Amino acid sequence: MQGKRRTKVGRVVSDKMDMTVVVSVERLRRHPIYKRVVRLSSKFKAHDQDNSARVGDTVRIEESRPLSREKRWTVVEIVEELRGKYDRVDGDEVRNFLARLVAKRLVELGDE
Repeated sequence: MQGKRRTKVGRVVSDKMDMTVVVSVERLRRHPIYKRVVRLSSKFKAHDQDNSARVGDTVRIEESRPLSREKRWTVVEIVEELRGKYDRVDGDEVRNFLARLVAKRLVELGDE
């Protein structure tokens, strides 16, 4: 009989790899000497089949078989999506913005 797979909830800190995200999982622990609660974090590489998780998203990861040298977790669901400065922009939007910026700068240089 197989045991239940462990799950963790954490925040995506990197999504630069293809079908892989780095998830930081934080936990609280009491310091053995000073008795103060300390925040500890661990990073896990997790498989993201659809490349849907973005930096800042809160995701649930589940233990799986080894998928690569360091990847032993799989993204099960995106619990909360972060919106705002981490939103991805389309490549065409970037090109149009840069073209307008260059055109504006050329006009400014022509006036001088």
